[in-house]
Amino acid sequence: QVQLVESGGGLVQPGGSLRLSCAASGKISSINVMGWFRQGPGKQRELVARITNGGSTNYADSVKGRFTISRDNAKNTVYLQMNDLKAEDTAVYYCAAGRVTGTITQYSYWGQGTQVTVSS
Repeated sequence: QVQLVESGGGLVQPGGSLRLSCAASGKISSINVMGWFRQGPGKQRELVARITNGGSTNYADSVKGRFTISRDNAKNTVYLQMNDLKAEDTAVYYCAAGRVTGTITQYSYWGQGTQVTVSS
């Protein structure tokens, strides 16, 4: 089992920045990818960004150039730096962890979610 604990959400004005953190514990060796998903009001959950153990990253088109995912292997923690936030970024953000096997990615572990609200 892997446990994920998120932090860093909150209320921010448009154009502002926030950094989300996700600390992983437990059987870390069973995962090789971590990602951030979000679910806005009335929307489906979507992948925002992901990072593999090797450091490869992928981003949703809507956040490219504004969001950066990174990891601190010593702390088993993944970060999502969010800049130039927009109202449409308002959502509950979830950290997820899992395994990539070939072209298949399966996220088996999820955090509890943290609310990000972008509003003036």
